[in-house]
Amino acid sequence: MPGTEFGNWQKEKAVKALVDEAQAVADRLAGGKPHAVEQHAAAAQFWAAVYMAEGVDLTTLVGWKPAEVARFIRATQTKIAALRKARDYVSSDGLAVWLHTARAVQEPRIAPSAREIWAHLSAAGQNVEAMLADLLEDAGLPGVEGRRVPEGFGGE
Repeated sequence: MPGTEFGNWQKEKAVKALVDEAQAVADRLAGGKPHAVEQHAAAAQFWAAVYMAEGVDLTTLVGWKPAEVARFIRATQTKIAALRKARDYVSSDGLAVWLHTARAVQEPRIAPSAREIWAHLSAAGQNVEAMLADLLEDAGLPGVEGRRVPEGFGGE
């Protein structure tokens, strides 16, 4: 059926775009200034703490049911769009790290780029903790110990 071939081509093109998007973030982090990478890492950790305060452990994304991952992706895309509209780019970039991670759980071809993102964030300097503490304080959230990395993405 010709429609099936076109559908497969469209799906493949969409997956490639998601892989390219995640790889672009990894490349930006690889070439980023230390302060910018630290900001990115702090923002990702901030979102882990926000969700944890709501009882959701983002580090266990790999074990979520497919429908839960899909819901998280949809909600996160909406939240990122709102943050970017409000020009809160640092926060939206931190949340986007979790979006790429969730997409990697859904589509294994995204996983190498997502792991690379987490490797860069995990290697970020010592200022991450201070930046994170400030973000959490501003949001009225309790402090956290250590950096949270999702299972299967370097946090084992």
